[in-house]
Amino acid sequence: EILQQREDLRFTISKRIIECYSSRFTVANGYHKAIPLVTNRHVEKALKMFKAQERSFFLNAYRVSGRYRPAIIRALKEAGLPEELSWLPLIESGFKIRALSRSRALGLWQFIASTGYKFGLKRDYWIDERMDPEKSTRAAIAYLKELHQIFGDWTTALAAYNCGEGTVLKSIRTQRINYLDHFWDLYKKLPRETAFYVPKFLAVLHILNDPEAHGFILPPVHEEIETEEVTIDKQVHLKTMAKYLGISYEALKDLNPALRRNATPNRPYAFKVPIGKGAVLLSNLGDIPVWRPPVPAYVRHRVRNGESLSVIARRYRTSVRAIMALNGLKSRHFIRAGRKLKIPTRRAYVPLRKASLPVPGSKVKGNLIEYVVRKGDSLWRIANRFGTTTKAIQSVNQLSNTHLWIGQVLMIPKGLTALKRMKTKTYTVLEGDSPYIIAQKHQMNLSEFLRLNHLTPRSTIFPGQVLLVKAE
Repeated sequence: EILQQREDLRFTISKRIIECYSSRFTVANGYHKAIPLVTNRHVEKALKMFKAQERSFFLNAYRVSGRYRPAIIRALKEAGLPEELSWLPLIESGFKIRALSRSRALGLWQFIASTGYKFGLKRDYWIDERMDPEKSTRAAIAYLKELHQIFGDWTTALAAYNCGEGTVLKSIRTQRINYLDHFWDLYKKLPRETAFYVPKFLAVLHILNDPEAHGFILPPVHEEIETEEVTIDKQVHLKTMAKYLGISYEALKDLNPALRRNATPNRPYAFKVPIGKGAVLLSNLGDIPVWRPPVPAYVRHRVRNGESLSVIARRYRTSVRAIMALNGLKSRHFIRAGRKLKIPTRRAYVPLRKASLPVPGSKVKGNLIEYVVRKGDSLWRIANRFGTTTKAIQSVNQLSNTHLWIGQVLMIPKGLTALKRMKTKTYTVLEGDSPYIIAQKHQMNLSEFLRLNHLTPRSTIFPGQVLLVKAE
């Protein structure tokens, strides 16, 4: 009996090895119908689901698929993968380019950030390539290839695509023997959502293989949109570009779903336009104005133990009422440590028109300098900055006390040292900049840069924000 079991085991393993090699050969040649259409009770359950409560989802996803699937099929053929995998986005995202799951998986192929990064998808303040249909498709193909090389069959590879190869390998190791006969041996050992993921995919293939037999009349699909790329080397708002191209802002945004903002990044970017519009954009690019992002209306503050709204308001020179309104707070007395609050600051930032002004937010008027109070200002600090005295400022502005508020306009008498101060110029913050990096770029020490711009070591700066630096 033991000898018979040993022979049975050898036969099963040899049969499985042949199937794996055969599967890999099929993949390498990109044959159609390389994934066996299994029918069992799990697949039947998925079929019933698509025929009932998920019917409208299936039909809507099928309708949208026409826009993206032709390009996906071309990429799969080029990579030598089965064409059936082009239907994977139907159950992943419903072919919705901006679909976001509870686990923060994003895009057509539902990449989480770490897996997307592993397969070359960039993500920063301006873009998230998980929403780029072409780049995310290439990343998905690379991932699927890797999984198939690990597991040797497509059903197991698809399960690993859903939950990660680590989870599947862990389930395999729980078996008494360290090999996998087929996916269905693992079905009960996998997370429920992952286990049902494969039957759902097979059910989709069954329906599409014979729609009428399953009670479906498939609707016409959306047409694929042909595009061309134009490299843009400056920041441009999409609405402005849409006007020059004579197309809608929504259409232009849909062609460039990887953009997280309503503008191109502050670096060269391959921008997609409808076929035939590339020449139009290039001819008008010089006339399209550069877009500067507005300074955010607030900064974020994490509440510390012992802090109250009044303490936070005093620190940022704003009011408790303003903080409550911006954050939708109903009570000023109950605030949890660790919570992130939005602190209004927009009035604290004043656009600078002249780079030669010695102090941010000030204008020279005769023997007086007009200055707008900013976050963190005090009468003593302003006087010290302009080389004058607090009494002189109080006298000119008829102030009865030293209390100031953000946005308050003060007339500052010129001090003896005001004209001897550092010569400055404006600098627009770039993606990746920090106060230290900017200070180093302009041969300044950090404290000098912070004082010049009235920042603190905890201050947050934003791309597009205008700051003062030492002139060369």
